[in-house]
Amino acid sequence: MKFFKLLLSLIVILGLLAILAGCPKIADKAVSVEPKGMVYFNFFDTVSYIYSYAGDAQEDFETHCKGASDILLEYHNLFDIYYEHTGVVNLRTLNLNAGGEAMKVDEKLIDFLLYAKKLYEVTGGEMNIMMGSVLSLWHDCREQAGEDPAQARIPTEDELSEARLHTDISLLEIDEENCTVRIADPKASIDVGALGKGYATEKAAQYLRSVGAEHYVLNIGGNIRIIGHKVDGTGWATGIKDPNDPESYIKTITLADTSCVTSGNYERYFTVGGQRYHHIIDKDTLMPSAHFAAVTVITPDSGLADALSTALFAMSYEDGLKIVESLGNVDVIWITEDGTQYTTAGFDKLVKN
Repeated sequence: MKFFKLLLSLIVILGLLAILAGCPKIADKAVSVEPKGMVYFNFFDTVSYIYSYAGDAQEDFETHCKGASDILLEYHNLFDIYYEHTGVVNLRTLNLNAGGEAMKVDEKLIDFLLYAKKLYEVTGGEMNIMMGSVLSLWHDCREQAGEDPAQARIPTEDELSEARLHTDISLLEIDEENCTVRIADPKASIDVGALGKGYATEKAAQYLRSVGAEHYVLNIGGNIRIIGHKVDGTGWATGIKDPNDPESYIKTITLADTSCVTSGNYERYFTVGGQRYHHIIDKDTLMPSAHFAAVTVITPDSGLADALSTALFAMSYEDGLKIVESLGNVDVIWITEDGTQYTTAGFDKLVKN
């Protein structure tokens, strides 16, 4: 924990040398203002960047970054499923209390959980934060494989079948009036890996917009959120990684005032018996989804982009397209294992010639 807190407290001022880190990447080759950049370690167990292309004073930039980083830290603590934090009833606390009495929580956590329930309906149950009992089995196997590859295994069919019994969204009981939350089943648990980072990113972006910060880019562990556009009125060139060769790019698009999030089978995985198992689990098979190699979603709300990139990854193109078309202002590229690409008409308009 001391090491964790040390990383959280470390803020390094740095210039953007060439390309923003993470996936997707945003390349800037023609800005009229030298960008300022800050990097914060371990928000959502990843590296997070904030860049300004506004030419604002260093003092203003640092104030804006401090406000945004405070928001990211607050949501990091609220959404943490591995550690409790002093003075905070977070998801770890709720999971440990599963089957017990309702617990008083921060209103921000109520708002988030209600939003998650709404997205459950929007995605036909594919984005289900009550999949914790299943996801924890896969997480533990991935951790074990990293520590001792010789003992690597995948969850058994019996383990997964038992875990499935504790994933119903109705097990999450939210009392808005009294600001309390209860998990009704002692074997159920919340996991917000498909939504939490994007939701927090959007809250940080809303803060920056509220204080008049324009021409900013947030890269929160690869979740890209752009506030405004370049000072010359153009957008940023953004690379979409080739899932079969993550060091190269399959498309380059131009983005402004929006968010861009990718889910891919190359990001987190482990190998058992020569077969690779990635981290995006299909709710129907309880196995890593086999529909796509990568899905990138572009839409103004980073929380929605985060949730959709995972949900669309785990369903057929036809079913996913219906959801996208019902929402509006969402563009997507789906990439299969064999490299076949499916795109929305709006996505195609973003592609650089």
